[in-house]
Amino acid sequence: MRHFATLLLLATAVCGSAQTVQIASKPIEIKVVVIAMFEQGADTGDVPGEYQYWVEREHLSTVLPFPQGYHDLRLNNDGILGVVTGVGTARAAATIMALGNDPRFDLTHAYFLVAGIAGIDPQIGSLGSAVWSDYIVDGDLAHEIDAREIPQATPEDRKLWTTGYVPLGKSTPFEQPRAARFGDDGNAYHLNSALVDWAFNLTKDTELPDTPAIKARRMEYDTANPASPAHRPPFVLRGDNLSASTFWHGKLMSQWARDWVKYMTDGKGTYAVCGMEDTGTLQSLTWLARAHKLDINRVLILRTASNFDQQRTGLTAAESLAETKVTKYSAYMPALESAYRVGHIVVDNLVANWPQTRDHIPTNTK
Repeated sequence: MRHFATLLLLATAVCGSAQTVQIASKPIEIKVVVIAMFEQGADTGDVPGEYQYWVEREHLSTVLPFPQGYHDLRLNNDGILGVVTGVGTARAAATIMALGNDPRFDLTHAYFLVAGIAGIDPQIGSLGSAVWSDYIVDGDLAHEIDAREIPQATPEDRKLWTTGYVPLGKSTPFEQPRAARFGDDGNAYHLNSALVDWAFNLTKDTELPDTPAIKARRMEYDTANPASPAHRPPFVLRGDNLSASTFWHGKLMSQWARDWVKYMTDGKGTYAVCGMEDTGTLQSLTWLARAHKLDINRVLILRTASNFDQQRTGLTAAESLAETKVTKYSAYMPALESAYRVGHIVVDNLVANWPQTRDHIPTNTK
């Protein structure tokens, strides 16, 4: 109950004296920060976004004003703090930086879980599946020429210019050596794989929601491969994340994403899902860790598949994009459910074992 006394003092400080602010100076120790990217309307009781199930089921009932960020914060009795970043890398970076510098909170032992929806590559997973990522790759930091102006005069041009997207500081797509002229800061983030291993093993057998509608839809993808992962019922897997504020779509863009992630991770990462905020979140968390505000080794990224990142058989990319809208995604509600079902197992475990997890990051070895 100590943090509620602190909250009362903080609320009093809004209209109180400087002396009251000094009394309330001891920050609240946060155990887990759950990061969502959007909410549709109210935080409870209507059509949900990424935040609502966490608010309702983890009882995030204490609302804390957060005018320096995108959305008010929410806290529960167990030290779980919920934040909504807003859509896009810029909003995410600004919100997380504001949170990290908020004097009301002690985040030095906190774990951070990003839990949101994404598009998935049908060669990797299926609708409603949950993906834990080791690598988060930026898909915005680049040079670009219009695809209609890609050099095609020679066979070598056609082999080289598979895209109009060129890494910063380079002259051609996927030019080697990869190391950028401006350094690697912000190109790719490698999470603590030991923690990702632990989270994956803890949740890999979680039963995820399936419906006749998403079963029928997933069978319309990768139709030439009867054993395609796209055809599986929703499952928990490992795969890497391409983060870009442009909502791209289509088979050709999906191939670019596979190549871009391979390039930016020196062949170590495998593209699985696309989101719009995670490099912004990680940029702020990285710099906050540098300022000793938090531990960057305590970050997890979980994305669940609300849609495929490309068109199904018989549609063009443009036709597919036209039907790919928030709340209209083919697996929107199952993906929200999957994010909570998988994510809360990790969150609840960290909190239940706080005497150990506060000072020791869990791994699969004793």
